Order: sequence, then C-alpha cells, then structure tokens
Amino acid sequence: MVDQKKIIEALSSAGVDFFTGVPDSYLNGFCNYILANCPDKNIIAANEGNAIGIASGHYLATKHVPLVYMQNSGLGNTINPLASLADERVYGIPMLLLIGWRGEPGTIDHDDHPQHELQGEITTKLLEVMKIPYQILPDNTEDACKIFREAAEYAAANRKTYGLIAPKGVMAGEKINNVDDVYPMSREEAIEVILNHMPEDTIYSATTGRATRELYFLRERRGESHDHDFLNVGSMGHASSVALGIALSKPNTSVVALDGDSASIMHMGAMTMVSKVKASNFIHVVLNNGAHESVGGQPSAGHLIDFTKIADASGYATVGHPVTNQTELINALEALHKTDRASFVDVRIHKGLSGKLPPLHFDHRKTIDGLIDKLNKEEKR
Repeated sequence: MVDQKKIIEALSSAGVDFFTGVPDSYLNGFCNYILANCPDKNIIAANEGNAIGIASGHYLATKHVPLVYMQNSGLGNTINPLASLADERVYGIPMLLLIGWRGEPGTIDHDDHPQHELQGEITTKLLEVMKIPYQILPDNTEDACKIFREAAEYAAANRKTYGLIAPKGVMAGEKINNVDDVYPMSREEAIEVILNHMPEDTIYSATTGRATRELYFLRERRGESHDHDFLNVGSMGHASSVALGIALSKPNTSVVALDGDSASIMHMGAMTMVSKVKASNFIHVVLNNGAHESVGGQPSAGHLIDFTKIADASGYATVGHPVTNQTELINALEALHKTDRASFVDVRIHKGLSGKLPPLHFDHRKTIDGLIDKLNKEEKR
C-alpha cells in the first residue's frame, strides 16, 4: 500500500491538482484521501464518461492535466469520449487515468467474482487499442511517485491520455463503515419490507453491490428460492433496464428493480424509457443512502436531488415524495401496485453495511437458468 499523501504531492509537483471519477474499492485509499484533503478539487461523477467530459473542461479552462479515477469496469463508459473528444487527432486533451485493476490475470483472489474476469483480461488491451500508453503501478511509494510524475509530464508535453493501472492493494486504504441515523431503515430492512408486501411470484432485478448480496442472503435466511431474482453483479446502472425488459415481456408478472442511488444516477437516461411504453407491472425502487457505499462510502448526489420529481417527469407514477420509514414504504407499494403505468419510489435509507453477510459466491449460470425456466414455464401456463 503506497503513501497517498506522497502520491498527491508528486502529482501536485507535476501540475495535477484536479480529480474526478467514480470511486472504486481498489482505489479506496486514494479516493478517501482526496475527498478529505482536496474537497474543492474533487468531483465524484455520475459515470466515467461524464468524468472524462469534466476533466476535458478543466483542461480547456486551465491547461492543467486532470486525473480521472475509476474501476476498470468503467473503462467501457470512457471509450467514446476518449476516442472522439480527448484523442490527440481530435482535440488532444491530456489527462491521467487511474484504474483499479479488478480481475488481474494470473492472480488468485478468492474474493473476486466472474464479472471481473473478462474485464481484467482486456483492461490493458482496451488501452492499447485506443493507443493510450500505460504503466502498472508498483506497491512501492517512491517508485509509484516517480511514475505518477513522469506520466503527468508526458501527458502535458504530448497532449495525450496516460493510463496508470493499480493492482489490488497498491492504492487501497482502510475501509470505513460510515453509519448514520438520518433515516431509520437499513437497505436490508427495506428489501425485506418489499419482499413481504409484493406478490409471491414477483421478479426482482437487484443492482450491483450490496443490494444483490442482501437480496441473496435474505432468500437464504427465509428459505426461499432464488428463481425469482436477477442479481446484477456487474454492469452498474443497468439493473432497472433489465427489469423493464422482463416486465415488457411478461405483462402479467410484477417486476421490481431494486436500484441504488449511485447506480440509478450512473445511467439516469434509462428512466425516460417508461414514457414510451406501457409497463404497469414494473416498479422501480431506488434504495437511496446518498453514498457509494460498496466501494468506500464516498458521497453521491442521491440525497441532494429529487428522484421523485425526475421520475414523475420521466413518465412514472409516484407517491409524490420519498418514503422514509417502513409504514410509508408499505403504503407506497400498495398505492403504486394499482397504477396503470410503471411506478417509482425513492426509499431513503441510512448508511451502514451489514457486516454479517459473507462474500457472495454462487453459480451464476445455474441461478439465471432457474429464473429463465420459471419465466418460460409461466408463459406455457
């Protein structure tokens, strides 16, 4: 684990003093350091492509090289703006990319998951295809500082993007379980209320991170099948789209998206799709704790924006306000289940991870095949 203070000093000496991106647990030490020490120079973006745009604007306004941080799964969101905006053959906007390397080939990591395997294999290849030079950061502060400085100097001199890939542990830091009591419900309690007050055959699409784990282990604790659940372990921001796709194909089956505030914000344009279709069997629930909790608890915009007004303007039926306790959630589910269009509810929950949950390891293909079989058996009936 490198000394984050010295890394920031090395970047500053090379003229890099602006940061934007999407937090990653592999970059937890770096992300939490700049959050605490550079709050006015750090923008946590909606998604990684958004961060490339923000970084580009910073360079245009200052001629200073910015740094964009992300998990390697977010590289896909950056390809368009990197290739068609920042590329040296277009506007030549230099920046550093700090990338957490999930699924690094050749590593034995029992805590990693299949959704990271392919992404880990192609991380360096994506950079090579985009003609972005890169280095893999060593777990040595002095050497890492030298690489950061040289990368920044190279980016500035050549007006090019430069990649810095961080294997597990290099840019890590102490994990902080940021618990608050702003709202009474936890994520787990909210999910259980929903399970208890929706029809038994409801299909659930749970978003990346804690919602998937908590749904999975709630089913285990309750002695229930996993055949009703789609666990969106990767592709952050797309769980609600998967749910909508199921709902449109199975109009007689209730479908619930268990979304997160950060995930929903990441691809918020997906919310507008309900304005064009009839999907009265679809309920979009945002479990909103105002944080990127799974990767370190950095703040999101979840508690700063009005999801309900956004949803209402996008074509959803709503109850007109966020819900903040179990009674309000139950009443909202009862009201929204009777609407003639897709519905939405912003469920305000407190921060805090359930420490009792073990890592989520399951047979992905077997689980999804159970859901597919269930949906197709219903069709035949």
